[in-house]
Amino acid sequence: MKASLAIVLCVIAGLAAAAPEKQYTNKFDNVNVDEVLGNSRVLNNYLKCLMEKGPCTPEGRELKRLLPDALQSDCSKCTEVQRRNSQKVINFLRSQRAGEWKLLLEKYDPQGVYRSKHEAASKKQH
Repeated sequence: MKASLAIVLCVIAGLAAAAPEKQYTNKFDNVNVDEVLGNSRVLNNYLKCLMEKGPCTPEGRELKRLLPDALQSDCSKCTEVQRRNSQKVINFLRSQRAGEWKLLLEKYDPQGVYRSKHEAASKKQH
């Protein structure tokens, strides 16, 4: 279950562990994201890790390290599955966990650059 939760948070950024230069690893692409999002306890632990309010698993530490790169590169190293799952996680957090989503944005996107890109892309899809 820990691996599944790690993937959910990795999906938030559209990444798991990084492969040199080309793409993030796809070893977590088969995780059932809906199942992970449905487990509040596991999701909360990873959110606390990202916000530096709780301990991190090795996967959580890797996510914290890679999240800024994924945001700055607009997920350019993500696989297609990671992009789709990232959108699913983002939509879930925005609608079901808006407070945590706002805190993540404040921490990892303080200038609102990613937020602006995401909102523009979201409007194009609808």
